Amino acid sequence: MLDWFLEIDVSLFKAINGLAGGALSPEVTNVLNSVMWYTSMAQMWIPLYVILLVAMWMKFTQRNSRFIITIGIIVTLALADTISARILKPTAARLRPSHQIELAEDLNLQIKADGTLYRGGKYGFVSSHAANHMAIAIFVGGLLSSASSSVVLFALVFWAFAIGLSRVYLGVHFPSDVFFGWMLGGMLGLVVLKLATRLNTRFAINTNTINLKT
Repeated sequence: MLDWFLEIDVSLFKAINGLAGGALSPEVTNVLNSVMWYTSMAQMWIPLYVILLVAMWMKFTQRNSRFIITIGIIVTLALADTISARILKPTAARLRPSHQIELAEDLNLQIKADGTLYRGGKYGFVSSHAANHMAIAIFVGGLLSSASSSVVLFALVFWAFAIGLSRVYLGVHFPSDVFFGWMLGGMLGLVVLKLATRLNTRFAINTNTINLKT
C-alpha cells in the first residue's frame, strides 16, 4: 500500500516538475518558472501581509480583540513552523526530491542569482511553506470572513494552495509533502481560530459589536 502511494507521489511530482523542464513551449515555461519562483518567495507577499493586518485592525477596534488576534497569529505561525520544520522533518527524515540521487536525471531545478541550483533544505516532509501559509489562511481568513461572505477565506486558501504547488514545481517537495503540510496548517489554523473566538467572546468589552466570525 505504501509503495503504491509513493509511486503515485513520485509520478505526480515528475508531471508537475516536468513543466519546468520545457514540457510546454519555451515561452510558457519561462513565464511559469518566473511566476512559480516568485510565488514561493515569502518576501514577495509582504504587501499582502500588511494589507491583511490593516484589514484586521480596521475590523477589530477593541484593544482586547487586537491583543487576542496578535497572539493568535504568533501562536499559529509558531505551531505550524515548529511542528513542520523542527519535529516532523527530522523525525520522518524524508529527503526532498532535490536531494535524491535516483531522481537527478528527472529533476528540473531553478538557478539562483549566485549561479547555484535551488535545492532547499535536506528534508521535506512536511512542507513548512504549505503548513505556515495554510495556517495563516485559515486563521486570518476566518477572522476577516463574515456570516454572509467567505470570499476572503476562499481567496487566502487558494493563495496557500498556489504557494504549495509552487514548491512541487520548483522541485523541492513531493506532492505529499505539500498535501500533508496543508492539512497540518489547516488544522492548526482552525484550532487557534476557535480558541481566539472563545477568548474574544469572554474578554472583549462589547461582544455584540466585536466578534470573531468563524
